[in-house]
Amino acid sequence: MKACIDIGGTKVAVSLNTGAGLDLLARRSEPTAKVGDSGALARQVIRMVDDACAEAGVAPGTVQRAGVSSCGPFVLRAGLVEIAAPNICGGLAGPDRGLPNDWTTALLEAPLRHRFAEVRVENDCVAALEAERRWGALQGFEHCAYVTWSTGIGMGVCVDGRVLRGKNGNAGHGGHMFVSDNDEALCGCGNVGDVEALVAGNSVARRFGADAATLLQQAQAGDAKSEATVEELCRVMGRALYNLVAILDLQRVSLGGSVFFHHRAYLLPRLQAEVERHFPALTAGSELVAAGLADRVGDYAALALLV
Repeated sequence: MKACIDIGGTKVAVSLNTGAGLDLLARRSEPTAKVGDSGALARQVIRMVDDACAEAGVAPGTVQRAGVSSCGPFVLRAGLVEIAAPNICGGLAGPDRGLPNDWTTALLEAPLRHRFAEVRVENDCVAALEAERRWGALQGFEHCAYVTWSTGIGMGVCVDGRVLRGKNGNAGHGGHMFVSDNDEALCGCGNVGDVEALVAGNSVARRFGADAATLLQQAQAGDAKSEATVEELCRVMGRALYNLVAILDLQRVSLGGSVFFHHRAYLLPRLQAEVERHFPALTAGSELVAAGLADRVGDYAALALLV
């Protein structure tokens, strides 16, 4: 029995897999723990796995393998992953960011290794990339990426058939590329004017006074002010995607995340147009697509780490 754990800036999802096929059992989801000490998140994950075991009628001790798809960045301490996620750790940007803790990292891998015999932790977009390459929209592609537009902005990248990870497993953190001198766009990491600070779901309400879902609904209903705001969001996000395609010479980018996926029919052509209008020698033959695993990509991302 395997534990499939998906940690995001907004929620934590846990499910179980028997090892036979792709069925996920006893799935549960909770808001991500952000209060207490820096071990609160790991304790939440372990409790949720044990609760899933109780629902499925299996002994917790039979679940000895854990795949963890987590938002990052990661910090390695004694070779084990702690997460320095801007949407979880309030000590990174300070009180102005509004998070209810002063953590600079949240403990993760070390506590999980006390509970499970085998633990594999990967950046959530790297894990989603593996899932999309195995079961989703990136099957058969050697030069590709998975990008999430959600609470934060993340990227998992693959070139020449090799998934890129980097020295601490942080390759693909394109959400923290600087793209603006806008001194009102404070990211949870402490940067001002990076992609995530401008267009991520957590930043939209702070910048525009409406959450991303409301803003997108208003734009699709024809509200001119909302349409102009969404066009600006797509310009920034589209240029970030162009940069990704240009740097890595990609064939296909799979897009997911709550901001994008629930409004994909509206956003996808706008993002594709933004990519295509820059330097066709680099962008011709590249395409953006919605995630083939749809809104379950996070669940299957964690499973892909244990296959």
